[in-house]
Amino acid sequence: MTTSTSQLTTLFIVVALVCAFVPAFSVEEGEAKTLWDTCLLKITPKCALDIIGVVFGNGTITDVCCHDLVEEGKVCHDTLIKYISDIPHLVANETQYLKKRDDLWTHCVSVTKTA
Repeated sequence: MTTSTSQLTTLFIVVALVCAFVPAFSVEEGEAKTLWDTCLLKITPKCALDIIGVVFGNGTITDVCCHDLVEEGKVCHDTLIKYISDIPHLVANETQYLKKRDDLWTHCVSVTKTA
């Protein structure tokens, strides 16, 4: 139970940090702003949270969210996860998160091909 609570707390911290830091990246980097504006239009907030939950926790993702993720595109997915994993609190596990990011992408591509 403590592990679940700890993972849930970490997930909420990640979401809060994303909300806090993504606008900062968008303001400072014109190219990043365009990328974020483009990416955020392609995916629902619930699916974005599910993706974050899978990569940074032990969450699950639905086939519908996989479809949205593939529609969003690999560049958007990679950029979002890379920005989050670069946050000082998470950077120690960045390699693990980037592997989970790539595994999720592979899973979602396979799901959309069979649908």
